[in-house]
Amino acid sequence: MDAKISIRDLTKVFYKKESRVTALEGINLDIADGEFACLVGPSGCGKTTLLRILADLETPSSGSFTIARAKEDRPLQSMVFQERGVIPWLTVEGNVSFGLKMRRVPAAVIKERTAYYLEKVGLERFAKLYPRELSGGMKQRVSIARAFANDPEILLMDEPFAALDEQNKFILQEELLNIWAETKKTVLFITHSIDEALLLSDRILLMSAQPGRIVKEKRIELPRPRNMEQVRADPVMAEQFVEVWNHLQEEVQRSRI
Repeated sequence: MDAKISIRDLTKVFYKKESRVTALEGINLDIADGEFACLVGPSGCGKTTLLRILADLETPSSGSFTIARAKEDRPLQSMVFQERGVIPWLTVEGNVSFGLKMRRVPAAVIKERTAYYLEKVGLERFAKLYPRELSGGMKQRVSIARAFANDPEILLMDEPFAALDEQNKFILQEELLNIWAETKKTVLFITHSIDEALLLSDRILLMSAQPGRIVKEKRIELPRPRNMEQVRADPVMAEQFVEVWNHLQEEVQRSRI
């Protein structure tokens, strides 16, 4: 399968006064078209920095990346953050349609696509509300609907469910997978939750402690659709959980030496 995201020898160094911090070093990675990949690594390993580079919010110090474009009128990427991703002065409907309006998509298409994704995330009854009137889970539904509605080439997600309680997290994970199964968007998803990575991903990319490198990967073979009960009951997935856990523990210990 052709690569949708190709990263070659990517390094990012931050400079502050007379010091330098290498956040990422020698990242080489291909993510296939339609693949759901999760980045897992210890805190401070550069996961978010990598996403910000792919989103053109940071520039690499060296190396390069490409995102294969299928349609010229489609944005390269949309990013969903952990929080503060909604625009407070716009309604739910206005938030979801924001990217489409910025691209000057025809009004009929905006209306149809906005209504479709509001229905997909269960927010059609709340279309006229403002973010201050929403719960945390509802705000993340807005962010997800806006990202998919904008029809990007790739979707970048930075721990979007980390601040939610377990019940809301499970509901949104299921909704995300249902939408992804329909759209087959290429997704690069950051998480600290091993369970979440096992549930969502086709492939887990394990990063080292700073400077961040991709040091291992794990293919998830449990058939889709899958749910958390299946993930936790499957003996192979249990083994993979332990392997990822051990990797994280080793990298945390190494970072303290």
